[in-house]
Amino acid sequence: MKPLKVTVLGGTGFVGSRLVPRLHADGHRIDVLTRNRDRHRELGVLPRVRVVNCDVHDGDGLARHLAGADAAINLVGILNERGSDGSGFHRAHVQLAETLIGACKSAGVRRLLQMSALRAGEGASHYLRTRGEAEARVRASALAWTLFRPSVIFGPGDGLFFRFAGLLRMAPALPIARADARFAPVYVGDVAEAFARALVHPHSIGHTYELVGPRVLSLLEIVRWTGELVGHRRAVIGLPDALGAVQARLGEWLPGKPISRDNFRSLQIDSTSEQDGLGRLGIVATPMELVVPAMLGADAREAERAHRRAAHRPPAARG
Repeated sequence: MKPLKVTVLGGTGFVGSRLVPRLHADGHRIDVLTRNRDRHRELGVLPRVRVVNCDVHDGDGLARHLAGADAAINLVGILNERGSDGSGFHRAHVQLAETLIGACKSAGVRRLLQMSALRAGEGASHYLRTRGEAEARVRASALAWTLFRPSVIFGPGDGLFFRFAGLLRMAPALPIARADARFAPVYVGDVAEAFARALVHPHSIGHTYELVGPRVLSLLEIVRWTGELVGHRRAVIGLPDALGAVQARLGEWLPGKPISRDNFRSLQIDSTSEQDGLGRLGIVATPMELVVPAMLGADAREAERAHRRAAHRPPAARG
């Protein structure tokens, strides 16, 4: 395998912080573009990684930093915006995709790997709508593109199990909107592996990979299992949609915006798939049971009991 020079946007985030070392292990040279390199010096410890200050929304500056690269990887994405009119999502997803495509063409970079989301372009949420619009821009470009559509991604420090573990430790009971929404959580290490393999395999060009884990769980099941693992069995109450919409509106005013109206709209569409994008890349999906108990620091005996309870539940069908 010939080492490549790769420019990564969003390389300091949840997926990027796993992908960059994975690409480095394959011998590639990586430039990680960020707004503040001083906050991410740990990535620069790797000998073939440079962390570079760059405003990725500046097309000319982005083109300069792409010069000489063999490929660009765009991991940039947001789950919430400052307002609620969709402009933040449009800027982060659609406008950036357009800027990156133009910069790649100016710099002579033909290969683009683009992060998206499962069910992109469906439903009423600004998040899914703009993910879909960004995909359309990428597909319409003359670049050698590959798209990745993961379900919710889990791993150490994630916004799924870790977030609910924190809430369950504080709250005597936890009401949740759209408790029946279904997910096929996919391990962050598997997502990074998918990008790394697709990068060096020409057969991935022009393809979209839906990345899902081996089990489908409802949001209610995810929250209850998290409570079991951390030893905080709270009452988890699924709200009817009318109350869930109120919770989402109120959540926009809470620190960290734990839920928003756009999140609520996204949850109206199950994040599942019958396609096995990981398998198409030769990757066996990592079961949550092998990762989540340890990453939450669950007591070994409690983790085993929770694992047995999960194993005896009837498996949910994917799709």
